[in-house]
Amino acid sequence: MSNWITVCKSEELISGTGLCALHQGEQVAIFKMLNTEALYAVSNFDPFGEANVISRGLLGSIGEKIVVASPLYKQHFCLQSGECLEDETTALKTYEVRLQGSDIQLLAA
Repeated sequence: MSNWITVCKSEELISGTGLCALHQGEQVAIFKMLNTEALYAVSNFDPFGEANVISRGLLGSIGEKIVVASPLYKQHFCLQSGECLEDETTALKTYEVRLQGSDIQLLAA
């Protein structure tokens, strides 16, 4: 049986933006896409800028990949896999995320 943890309410997350939530002691960047309202969750820690800022990044797409651009040095991270498009040796941790009623939930580790 899966254990889902509520980290915020859906009304706290504006479509096309991200927010930072604390999940099991880690900062997680959660994003809701504009047109599809799909949810994505990745680590909020930017490994290049060494700061918790990914939730303030800009959303977009490169080819078929939905990405967030770091607000610091502008590296692009795929929201599905966490991979950095400019440096394939670097990736963000990804989290399973879902909307349950009005709760945004992450799967517990």
